[in-house]
Amino acid sequence: MKEKELTQLLEQYKKDEVPLSDVMMELKKAPFANLEYARIDHHRSLRNGASEVIYCQGKSLEHIKGIVMHMLEKGGINILGTRATREMADAVSQVTEDVEYYEDSRLFVVNRKTEAITSNNILVVTGGTADIPVAEEAAITAEVLGNKVERLYDVGVAGLHRLTSNLDILLKANVVIAVAGMEGALASVVGGLVDKPVIAVPTSVGYGASFGGVSALLTMLNSCASGVSVVNIDNGFGAAYLASMINHMTEEKS
Repeated sequence: MKEKELTQLLEQYKKDEVPLSDVMMELKKAPFANLEYARIDHHRSLRNGASEVIYCQGKSLEHIKGIVMHMLEKGGINILGTRATREMADAVSQVTEDVEYYEDSRLFVVNRKTEAITSNNILVVTGGTADIPVAEEAAITAEVLGNKVERLYDVGVAGLHRLTSNLDILLKANVVIAVAGMEGALASVVGGLVDKPVIAVPTSVGYGASFGGVSALLTMLNSCASGVSVVNIDNGFGAAYLASMINHMTEEKS
């Protein structure tokens, strides 16, 4: 439904010519911008609680710029671009100066406005230092989505005492994102220590037999610890989005 048609529908509602349910149904379906190369879902924040995210890998610089420009024209805030290069972020800076680029996590954020609005926190844990880029994708995404985030890095099972010495941090987290490559055992260990949801992120870190993260993925999927869910390899964004949904739902009930 186009903006003009939506305006007419609202006017009809004011005159009691159409029921509120019809108006809400149209609002849930609209609006989106058809740029030919992309259909931008400007309405996603109303339906899903967070704006559409730009997956930048494979997109041209002009397409990324065009998408950001249209999102800004519709009043977009906290516009997140994932799997972005420095060149992509520089291209976006031609549209707006309000862009932050995070090299390690390959993210950019445009028109960042959100501060932490949750009292509960999400904890991001990594097995090793090499897992930090994926962990930072998760941590920054969760922060942009309005969550308080803590980090606990390089506490993998090769030196389990590093993890157990931080039990106080683990136990006070509302959701834990466990990021690990190699054999991916960290998620099972964390899942056995906490009474909160654990979202496991396998990374592609590891030697040949880790098969680019498949080994960690299978370990996490076969975890004997209860309360562990698993996202795709290197998908820090997906873990953060799910963790944010859980964290905000808990916040609403408290």
